[in-house]
Amino acid sequence: MGDGVVRVSRSAKGRGGKCVSLVTGLQLEGIELGKLAKQLKQKCGSGGTVKQGAIEIQGDHRAIIVNELERLGCKVKLAGG
Repeated sequence: MGDGVVRVSRSAKGRGGKCVSLVTGLQLEGIELGKLAKQLKQKCGSGGTVKQGAIEIQGDHRAIIVNELERLGCKVKLAGG
C-alpha cells in the first residue's frame, strides 16, 4: 500500500467467528509498533497483538481506534464493510 493512509477494518476470517479490528498501513516497525498496539489496547480495554506489521485488537473497536489515531496525527480511513 504505502500511500501514507492508515486503514482500520474489521475481520473475522480464520478466527472461529470472533471479530477483530485490524489496523494496517502504519509506517512503524518493531518497538514503536508494539508501543502503539499497547496504547490502542488500553484505550479499547481489550486484548490484541501485532502480526505481520498490522495491529489486531479483539472486538469491534473501529470508532475508538480511528479517533485515537487521528488524535495522534495519522491520516485514517475506515476500510471494508
